[in-house]
Amino acid sequence: MYRVLLVDDEEDVREGLVVEVDWEALDLRIVGLAENGREALEMAERIEPDIVITDISMPFMDGLELARRLRERNPLVKVVILTGYDEFDYARQAVSLSVDEYLLKPFSAGHLTELLTRLRAQMEAEIAEREDVQQLREHYRTSLPLLQADLIATLLHRQKSSAYILSRASQCGLELRGKRYGVSILTLHPTEDPELKLFAALNIAAEVWADHKAGYAFMHQETVVLLYVEPLNGIEGKAENPQQHALENVVRSIRHYLRVPVTIGSSRLVDTLPDVKHAYEDALLALDYRLVPGTDSLIYIGDVERQAAGKLRFDELKQQTLTRCMKAGTQAELEQGLQLIFREITVEHGRSDIQLYLIEVLTTVWKAAQASGEEMEDIFGAGFQLYTDLFRLPGLSEAQHKVSEVCLLVQQRISSGRQHVYKDIVEQALTFTKKHYADPDLSIQKVCAHLHISSGYFCSIFKKEVQLTFLQYLMQIRMDEARELLRSTELKSFEIAEKVGFAEPNYFSFCFKKHTGVSSKEYRKQATTTPEGSPQ
Repeated sequence: MYRVLLVDDEEDVREGLVVEVDWEALDLRIVGLAENGREALEMAERIEPDIVITDISMPFMDGLELARRLRERNPLVKVVILTGYDEFDYARQAVSLSVDEYLLKPFSAGHLTELLTRLRAQMEAEIAEREDVQQLREHYRTSLPLLQADLIATLLHRQKSSAYILSRASQCGLELRGKRYGVSILTLHPTEDPELKLFAALNIAAEVWADHKAGYAFMHQETVVLLYVEPLNGIEGKAENPQQHALENVVRSIRHYLRVPVTIGSSRLVDTLPDVKHAYEDALLALDYRLVPGTDSLIYIGDVERQAAGKLRFDELKQQTLTRCMKAGTQAELEQGLQLIFREITVEHGRSDIQLYLIEVLTTVWKAAQASGEEMEDIFGAGFQLYTDLFRLPGLSEAQHKVSEVCLLVQQRISSGRQHVYKDIVEQALTFTKKHYADPDLSIQKVCAHLHISSGYFCSIFKKEVQLTFLQYLMQIRMDEARELLRSTELKSFEIAEKVGFAEPNYFSFCFKKHTGVSSKEYRKQATTTPEGSPQ
């Protein structure tokens, strides 16, 4: 349902528009009524209407100026101008302001209904154009190679969950479900036309890889990356190594067709998609051995480097999980995250490996604290020895308890600090507003420029802390000061208007009566006749 703001300085016109049109039948809902352009502009910031229907001639700000300012803030809002016959030439300016429709007074409810029906159809057509399925499908099809390459880059350099990777893979036409995964990196020795030859090598490798149903081949950072996906229905204990056989055919084919030397570095097989990042790192290490004399064209990291099984890795996924829990998670989420981190540790791991692993955990905690503006010395006291104290503990359970304790304390400090930052920002905004409320140009944008923060962030925390929008608070400050000046001084109404931030005395009078229920003159009279200490 589209949201509508009605703007007209005549109350009977506003009420007539409300009752004479079947808004619900048009899939429209009136979310605000304003008496003039200034009030409408302030209201639009709060209610974010889809359609604004406004009279052209109003006090304080006319309909065309309102349309111009609305367009500056929200180019998507639809504006309908209501105009009399004698203002028709003036209304034509609306075309240059991108006003969507105008309606000549006097008009009937049927005329307005017809206009709104046409406008709603236009809005729906614009949305449908954006969502055109056939057009999106064609654009998606032509973008698939880029999407696939982007996913592979993510797979090689970032650790994402298996669910995330499989979901994205399904969207861009890659089947990555497998028992195990391997990464091989192909590079050509220096040759003429290296880019052309590498592209030819990619085509050859991709064809061989597809023939062997081994996975996928991609160009990445001036190399060819061969992602091996072991089939889920692979035969256990099969004598032939399918990946090795496919790699040998890739080398043989490139040598045959391109007549250039080629070297491939290949990783160990890993069990999960998030671990493909580690496989890529291992393949790069294997490729580095091509400089060693006597090395074959196919270099397996397992042949040149020995690695204990089940190596402890505090990988990117664990770092991300811990950092998120520290900065924005609950205590329960932090405890759950630590359980996953500690689950990797077993008695089979050596003491030094466990110590290094826990150091990496604590280093991530330290970085999270610093990124949030917290100093570990302030949390644990000057001269604390976090790593040394950890190594002095007698066993693994004590070390895990110590790490959990440190994480909880840092999480609490970050949370407390964030709340302090929120309050500090709002306090600065309140102070700035109280000091500059007399500036008629004071706005959210001016306050945010002073605080060096975005308006969206400011509006959300201000409303949360003060329970008012900024514009409501600013009006409240101005009205409070105006009442005080009316009670305690002999200043004229226009002088008070200027002192509290209104460039137009008439608009001050309008706002004052709307907020207090009486005019400024009546308020002063009541204030002077009310006995001191009596309620006003």
